[in-house]
Amino acid sequence: MLDNHPEKKKLMRDVVIDQIYNAATTDRNIVFISADFGAQSLDKFRNELPDQFIHAGISEQNMVDLSSGLSISGKQVFLYAMAPFITARCYEQIKCSLSAMNLPVTLIGVGVGLGYDHSTLTHFTPEDIACMRALNGIEILSPSDQKSAEVIAANAVTNPAFRYLRLERNAHDQIYNDEFIKCLDTGFYEISRGDRVAIVSYGALLHKVIAARDELKKAGLEVGVIDLYRVKRISVQTLFEYLSSYKSLLTVEEHILDGGFGGAVLEALADSGLQMKVKRLGLSDGFAVVNGDRDQLHKFYGVDTGDIISAVMELEKN
Repeated sequence: MLDNHPEKKKLMRDVVIDQIYNAATTDRNIVFISADFGAQSLDKFRNELPDQFIHAGISEQNMVDLSSGLSISGKQVFLYAMAPFITARCYEQIKCSLSAMNLPVTLIGVGVGLGYDHSTLTHFTPEDIACMRALNGIEILSPSDQKSAEVIAANAVTNPAFRYLRLERNAHDQIYNDEFIKCLDTGFYEISRGDRVAIVSYGALLHKVIAARDELKKAGLEVGVIDLYRVKRISVQTLFEYLSSYKSLLTVEEHILDGGFGGAVLEALADSGLQMKVKRLGLSDGFAVVNGDRDQLHKFYGVDTGDIISAVMELEKN
């Protein structure tokens, strides 16, 4: 299923913004509000649909309050900014102006996790899942390639809801073709079936999980891989059915372990009654803030391909 043709790599933000733009050309109720000007797809939106595009400047808190008023007046609003600034910086506004009234506004954060690698902690989002999944009524989605981002964006246009869409900053190899649309109801996709150990991940690290799976296969170990792209509103019973045949589970995330992706998976398993050995890879509390590119950071924080392989081998022994 993996497709590594470099000419097919596109930035998630451009794929998502283009989907919204295409819908906006025939629906004047769609409004796009941005705190950023750094994308060609935004240029097209601003130039060709000026009445449906608002540049709020570096004013994310005000942008959220503006979106609530537009939504109440009947507009379908999409908010776009760097991930740390559209989440932590305006958390109270999201809580009080969107969540409290359950307004169908889509928040789009770009550069999630360690995506802005050399910018360090001010631009990292090692806590956004923990923060955002605590909000009442929100849906959280984290695609792993351009196709999944495209399908999720198209669904967001046709099904307005209070949601947070987490986008990678850089282009990644394509994992999916048109088959991704089949998993919209479940919120996850089984990429491969394994024997005893299943790995559940999402986003950028899903690519390293797949690389680890391929290396393990050479050693005679077949591991299952599940892309749990809908981090909140997990389909508990369906996920339970997929995982019930495994002995052990590994979760891999580019996020602090406290309240993060692995915690969400464990909560779902506890609610379903499934008992199995679980190991979580992610950033531990007290992690050091260092500078480096994303691969270097993955190695430093223990979530690189080699760390995934070692964790699977440890689970296999027990």
